[in-house]
Amino acid sequence: MKFKVFIDGKEGTTGLKIFDRLEKRDDLEILLIDEDKRKDAEERKKLINAADVAFFCLPDAAAVEAASLVENSKVKIIDASTAHRTEAGWAYGFPELSKEHREKIATNQFIANPGCYATGFISLVHPLVKLGVMPADYPVVCHAISGYSGGGKKMISAYADPNRPAEYVSVRQYGLTQTHKHQKEMKIISGLADTPIFNPAVSDFFNGMTVNVPLYTKLLNKKLGAKDIHELLCEYYEGQNFVKVMPFGGEGVLEGGFLPSNQLADTNMLHIYVAGNDERVLTAACLDNLGKGASGAAVQNMNIALGLDETIGLL
Repeated sequence: MKFKVFIDGKEGTTGLKIFDRLEKRDDLEILLIDEDKRKDAEERKKLINAADVAFFCLPDAAAVEAASLVENSKVKIIDASTAHRTEAGWAYGFPELSKEHREKIATNQFIANPGCYATGFISLVHPLVKLGVMPADYPVVCHAISGYSGGGKKMISAYADPNRPAEYVSVRQYGLTQTHKHQKEMKIISGLADTPIFNPAVSDFFNGMTVNVPLYTKLLNKKLGAKDIHELLCEYYEGQNFVKVMPFGGEGVLEGGFLPSNQLADTNMLHIYVAGNDERVLTAACLDNLGKGASGAAVQNMNIALGLDETIGLL
């Protein structure tokens, strides 16, 4: 028996990556929509409800519309948009966060795939809040840098243009108004009382990202230094297939002490680094914005939802 899969929005960056990860699997049948019917609601409705799993790789408004087309109670929906990540009734698709998150992914019909920056941020902050180390009202600041593929087809085209502006060679900050679409889930899923200050930037490489959350230990609930926090995170993520806590300070891992943002490109891995001292701690998460930050996570969630080994097609 083959599971039937439909990707609504297959032509987008995430949709194409999901298709690439699935097309060679012999346990799946990918349902394809005629090119001239990609925006035909009735044809999309038919395919969504004929599938065992339907991915929504769409803008938020279109994802909401697509969810309204679901009539088959057995089809698993995995939404890669921002639309449903904090909505009641939707499982948040980050299984490594807890047994409860994993169980909801396995049992819920509707699964919201996390945002790329949010995945890195939540991997660092959620455990600290949950374990009572970080107070919910901690004044969290997050700095992050991503490859330009995170901006979708328009940004990819702009960076590939041989006549692009000279400033594209540099790191370019954005989200300066503090209204980035990931901040809502960063706050809610992490259990924070306040929206974190978020400082994202894009640079001249295709895919990969680093998300940093610096900490003052004097503001934490428990008297812990950098090595204590490292040990805590090691224990929290022990045994996970796709989230790994690296040696303290990157010892023996980072060449010359540099933390590259593209080291996990084309994987579904997320690596966590902890460095610093008893007063100031730097936590960092490295991942592929198109992998664990998007398509890889979506496929992992699909595997769990179908009762399969989560690593199929991802290792």
